[in-house]
Amino acid sequence: MKLQTLLLLCLCYSFSFSQSNTEVFLFDLENSASTIEVKNGKNISNNEGYDNQPSFLNDRYILFASTRNGQTDIAKYDTRYDSKSWLNFTQGGEYTPLKIPNKNDISAVRLDTDGKQRLYSYNSSNGESKELIADLVVAYYTWYNEHNIVSAVIENDNLNLYVSNLQVGTNRKYATHVGRSFHNIPNSNLISFISKENENQWQIKSLNPETGVTKVIANSLEGIEDICWLDGKTLLSGKENKLFKLRLQRDNNWKQIADLTPYNITQITRLAVNSESDKLLIAADVSDKTETSETTEDTSESGNTSTETSTDTKAIEAVVQRNLEAYNARDIDAFMNDYAADVKLYAYPNTLQTEGKEAMRKSYKDWFERTPDLRAFIKKRIVIGNKVIDEEQVTANGKIFEAVAIYEVENGKIIKVTFIQ
Repeated sequence: MKLQTLLLLCLCYSFSFSQSNTEVFLFDLENSASTIEVKNGKNISNNEGYDNQPSFLNDRYILFASTRNGQTDIAKYDTRYDSKSWLNFTQGGEYTPLKIPNKNDISAVRLDTDGKQRLYSYNSSNGESKELIADLVVAYYTWYNEHNIVSAVIENDNLNLYVSNLQVGTNRKYATHVGRSFHNIPNSNLISFISKENENQWQIKSLNPETGVTKVIANSLEGIEDICWLDGKTLLSGKENKLFKLRLQRDNNWKQIADLTPYNITQITRLAVNSESDKLLIAADVSDKTETSETTEDTSESGNTSTETSTDTKAIEAVVQRNLEAYNARDIDAFMNDYAADVKLYAYPNTLQTEGKEAMRKSYKDWFERTPDLRAFIKKRIVIGNKVIDEEQVTANGKIFEAVAIYEVENGKIIKVTFIQ
């Protein structure tokens, strides 16, 4: 194949990440022997542009690819506080963020500004990245374990399935013409993938990454390549705005379990279930983003009012957490919104550094503009009364330093911060 054609193909796969306007929704799942109920859906991305490829980091946090400042980065959503922060600050765009097994780090496919597309790991403490597979153009993937990755790799005009062993540096091809959906099958040593070898009927197959053995599991919904596993026998999939399930060895065909029209969903793409199988993530196109955003904003504003009028520790912590995320996003308006008009900043024990929002805004605005890699990571947090004490690791201009910040909150606003560095 000519170089021009190959480059065009790579760009087609790469840009397929970002062409659509999508949102990420979180649902509750209730699963019994006879029924599966999907309820309490919430738009957690609520963002103009591309929001897709969600996954559960743990019981509290959710990862997804999200548009910011014209590019796609890794977003982390906190279910406890209904807030979003950012995990990386590279010049490239990141897609398909996943937790690396048995580590605190994240992996993601990165499309750099020079057109290079590779799989990287990201240090969760400082956002630093490291290339994981140097020789393959990975488009989609999942982790089999902390040393082995199963991925769809761009080759010629195909997506082909590879298993990469990071310990020994090997890459082995086991299938051709595959789709983008890869999942660990619960309670097994197998990975599921979508086979497109039969153009008239795509199939869900299993792969044993250690032996390379593949087997047919079931047919996919017509023209659909996105699934997830509710348990070792039950699959979920979506077509347009309908959600379907297939119980292996029981259901003869896919059965509809939910119509997501009330959420303005028009086309379901990605799905993910948490480890307890009681939460479902869905990425989807929506018919009216304005209406969806207004609904979410109303809920958020109600939550903020509750925070501002409450004096319990969770409400106090929520203010500081929201402020931290605005700091990491270098969003000066959102950052300053959490401070009282007469806020005072001190160097420990009692040296006044700035007083009032105007002086503080000027100082931090300049700091945000001069520090593109700025990020604060909370190592430990203590909440006592109206005070939040954060032990922080801060990355700024390529350097890492430790600090302690003591926040005092009254009536939903930070009135005083004391820094120990």
